[in-house]
Amino acid sequence: MIDLDAFRITSKWPARHPDRLQLYSLTTPNGVKVSIMLEECGLAYEPHRVDFDAGDQRTPEFLSLNPNGKIPAILDPDGPGRRPLALFESGAILLYLADKTGRFLPLDATRRYETIQWLMFQMGGIGPMFGQVGFFHKFAGRDFEDKRPRDRYATEARRLLGVLDGHLQGRAWIVGDEITIADFATWPWVNNLVGFYGAADLVGYGNFPQVQRVLQAFLARPAVARGLKIPAPA
Repeated sequence: MIDLDAFRITSKWPARHPDRLQLYSLTTPNGVKVSIMLEECGLAYEPHRVDFDAGDQRTPEFLSLNPNGKIPAILDPDGPGRRPLALFESGAILLYLADKTGRFLPLDATRRYETIQWLMFQMGGIGPMFGQVGFFHKFAGRDFEDKRPRDRYATEARRLLGVLDGHLQGRAWIVGDEITIADFATWPWVNNLVGFYGAADLVGYGNFPQVQRVLQAFLARPAVARGLKIPAPA
């Protein structure tokens, strides 16, 4: 039996199935990247909800796994060399799981780096910019009288959607005919922007037909539908 007791995080979130990968997350765009990946590749895992309202992300137990206090994070009992591996940052986790399972990251070197390129496009652009739109359009920032910050981020979100829309011309997915980790990273953020954030009109979503097409194809996948709901509410 694999023993994960040496990892402090398991004292707050006990592993009922210590032989499975442990996921610490929420149903945010960054969180569901990993749950969707896990559902798509069929890897056995045990999800744990990190309740930000209760301050779980600031507890010593969670910080022992991710000192940055963000989700998602994983603890894989069967890591490299058959030793447990603790890992945080959603992009790093996607790359790790792709290498571990041999799925959703092309073996061809050119297409592999193209996939990583678009993964970085999401990590460095779409995620931060769409998140700022959410803050200034839906959350506390919406009460600011000065709308220049909101408009700045909405303009940049619109530009990024345009980049993505142009790239998707003639492609089923971001990197050609096969879905990859670049899609798992990107589409939860697009879905959140136009859904939960309610910013479709603000960013001119109707002007991006290729983005609309691929988002609908993404949401229609059964594994995606499951992953978007994991971890379940307490």
